[in-house]
Amino acid sequence: MPLLRDCVNDLASSYLVSHARNPVDWWTWGEDALGEAIRRDCPIFLSVGYAACHWCHVMAHESFEDPALAAILNENFVAIKVDREERPDLDQLYMAATQLISGHGGWPMSVFLMPDGRPFTAGTYYPPADRYGQVGFGTLLEAVNSAWRTRRGDVENQARSLQHSLSREIAFVEHLTPRTIPLDLAAIRAALATEISDATDADGGSSAPRFPRPSYVDALLAHGDDTSRAAALRILRAMSRRGLFDHLGGGFARYSVDAKWHVPHFEKMLSDQALLARSYFDAARTGGDFVIFADVARRTLAFVHAELSVTHGYAASLDADAAGVEGSHITWTPDEVTDVLQGVGLADAASDVMDYLSIRSPGDLAGRSVPRLAHDAHFTPPPELVPALDALLVARRHRAQPSRDDKVILEWNAMLVAALFASRDPAMIAEATALVTRLESSHFARGHWWRTESLRDFATAADVAWLVDVYVDAFEAGGEDIWLTKAYDVASYLVEHFWDGPVPSERSPHDGLGVFSTSDQCVDLFTRPKEIFDGATPSSHALATRALARLALCRGDQNLMAIAERLVALGAELIATHPRAVPDLVEAASFVTGVEVVIPGESNVLSDHVRSLPMLRGVLITGSGSSPLLVDRREGLAYVCHSGSCQRPVSTVTELANLLQGSFS
Repeated sequence: MPLLRDCVNDLASSYLVSHARNPVDWWTWGEDALGEAIRRDCPIFLSVGYAACHWCHVMAHESFEDPALAAILNENFVAIKVDREERPDLDQLYMAATQLISGHGGWPMSVFLMPDGRPFTAGTYYPPADRYGQVGFGTLLEAVNSAWRTRRGDVENQARSLQHSLSREIAFVEHLTPRTIPLDLAAIRAALATEISDATDADGGSSAPRFPRPSYVDALLAHGDDTSRAAALRILRAMSRRGLFDHLGGGFARYSVDAKWHVPHFEKMLSDQALLARSYFDAARTGGDFVIFADVARRTLAFVHAELSVTHGYAASLDADAAGVEGSHITWTPDEVTDVLQGVGLADAASDVMDYLSIRSPGDLAGRSVPRLAHDAHFTPPPELVPALDALLVARRHRAQPSRDDKVILEWNAMLVAALFASRDPAMIAEATALVTRLESSHFARGHWWRTESLRDFATAADVAWLVDVYVDAFEAGGEDIWLTKAYDVASYLVEHFWDGPVPSERSPHDGLGVFSTSDQCVDLFTRPKEIFDGATPSSHALATRALARLALCRGDQNLMAIAERLVALGAELIATHPRAVPDLVEAASFVTGVEVVIPGESNVLSDHVRSLPMLRGVLITGSGSSPLLVDRREGLAYVCHSGSCQRPVSTVTELANLLQGSFS
């Protein structure tokens, strides 16, 4: 691809578009830019960020819009700008380098590369000039340029040494080591839940800043003892009642900068909304005090529908800033609340609304208040306050609004599909089906799956694995055979384009070394990374394990299951010794030894009962399709099977509930 400014009309990334008019001659990542660096015999400056990143905007304004700094860049470097959400594989690779070099990571990420793409030094945000003991960007550019011209051998040695370390680090050579001792998954789940609950304080977290970790909540609920449930309840309540949740517009901010979830970093990511909505729906199905959380999930998805809907699916994010001020579209003063409600004839409600939303003076953020629920307030607002709250939301919409990144990421939209299926609501299930069908049209072309609707960057392993998983969700929702067919086709694509080495099978279960993050069609990185540690989103290793294992259970496919088992074996040492680093993989491993609940025919009270449960470590097989587990099975009966052995079929919900109670331990 050419310079950003020459292809601005073809860009799907609002982040890249925002930099196209900089005085910096930004290139897009690819052979053109690398070739230009080789031709000019100069280093590459790689800048990676994303649209909702506050400090990315700061560095852009301070440095990339500065003509003098731009002149230094243009004369001595090939400058490349990358949206990390379009190229998570590239971001993962160079973030690992940044952490090795500087000891920390973050965005904006600033990496200096050899012309062939190998990094030799890196950091994150730099101010434009030296200040407070921090090296300025201009000083850094001059130092790197001087080293390139006068100490090229040292630069080459640094790149060579880093390449060796990075290749091992990014392929998890030390971590992907099969374990000879069998895994005791029940004990590991218990240990994981204990570790998480012990680190969960009264405010539902452990330190500041506080990031939502839906997989931690899922792990607590999966274990299900009283201590774990209490910890999950603390986390879910705190996140949904404090400032992390937008109590007027719905949806969750990216994270909280303080230790009590009061003051968020205000950007809203589709991935967070999808994963949190699914966790809140799943929590609600556990019953008791958790039932209220279905309302949190519904209001989160209502925000997604209202604010992120675009032509091909759902947009990636909303910015943290509006009119250059972080959170200005969200925060309030008491005078502003009073003025709005007086203007619509609801002045009498002002005091109660401010009490309900904890709006006071001075507030938490530059004298302004981030709305959060009063200590004893119910999450669902009392009916008498709804008109006033609606009026505040209408008034808020007249403020300057944050920018939206409209690119449609396959992975994140598939996450949303999973959340919609998790609702068990017929209307949302229909919406999930429509969305996944739409993604097939917008993200599959020329025989390949693509990361975004721009069809420019190949889909990652996470994109593809999520798609397999939601096809299985669709099959569980209605029992239609077409979903298993689609799931198998995409699973085959995943194995064909992402598997490292010989593919395992029932006959050769120990073959292969896992999944690469990048497709074999992606040839513009000097090494192919892998991803096993779970973070804000599940790793591609965990996703592939879960998706392939669930599909194998539905199809009775031992060759597919052998691939999932191999993934578990490769990560077994981490699962056993550091489960908190791989919580999604712990959960995914449970499906390798999972339970099949087979209820032939159309939906009935038996299958409806199973769908009402948090289906941990098992799949539901219904309908009259091609799954071998449906063969010679009678309609009106439920069969619970595990490891090739089925219990006596039952015909009542009570009998089925009793069987399932002992099957998911």
